[in-house]
Amino acid sequence: MNGLDTTWAIKSLKEFIHATDQIAYDNSGNSGVIMLGTHQRKPDSVAAELAYVAEQILDRVLPQWRSADDRTPEAKQKSRWKHLRDWAGRGIAALEREEELQEKLGNNAPRISAADLHPWVWSGASSLWQSGHFREAVEGAIRKLNAETQNKLGRRGVSETDLFNQAFSEQPAAVKNPRLHRMPDDGSKTFKSVQRGARMFAEGVFAGIRNPLAHEADQEMPEQQALEYLAALSVLARWVDESTVEVAS
Repeated sequence: MNGLDTTWAIKSLKEFIHATDQIAYDNSGNSGVIMLGTHQRKPDSVAAELAYVAEQILDRVLPQWRSADDRTPEAKQKSRWKHLRDWAGRGIAALEREEELQEKLGNNAPRISAADLHPWVWSGASSLWQSGHFREAVEGAIRKLNAETQNKLGRRGVSETDLFNQAFSEQPAAVKNPRLHRMPDDGSKTFKSVQRGARMFAEGVFAGIRNPLAHEADQEMPEQQALEYLAALSVLARWVDESTVEVAS
């Protein structure tokens, strides 16, 4: 798991499971009162703190865990921690065996984590992504990227393809029409190529990703496809973020 401290994550998940174990009452005293049944090892206040950490870990390791809870409200109330405990156990297994499984199954290709993408992209997508709404997560990332680009240029009256076409133009900045330069304008073919590449890439993002999404509102997107789209958006976001704003002199 890219960027995840596996040892810490496993320890945290085990702590949550340990705290929410059901154990027998201690009847070793001389009070004469015998307590039957079981109780939770740690108080709910402690369990809740550990549960919060476990939830964040599972969001990274097994993001489908939230949407997989199909219990009735009554069942959830009766067994507050059952679903999270079950998935914490799966998370431990996934973390402990990931390296071995990847090696034995023959898939040692590099992996990408959505949380490690450019902050503009992930902040626009994260809440919807974690609930399994992948298509809407991509749309949220596009809106965030568009808004941050508008903010950087100080332009609100133009957006999406038109915004990026003007921003990455090779032409000099004009009044109320600043440019984004990925490298200093030294008049070279390289500068023009870099600007043209960014402009065409942005146009491809909106024509090939944004526009089809607008016509597929009732269709969910596979997680892998959504991750690939977010990766493309992250490239564009990084170019915008690292570019210099050039204004008319």
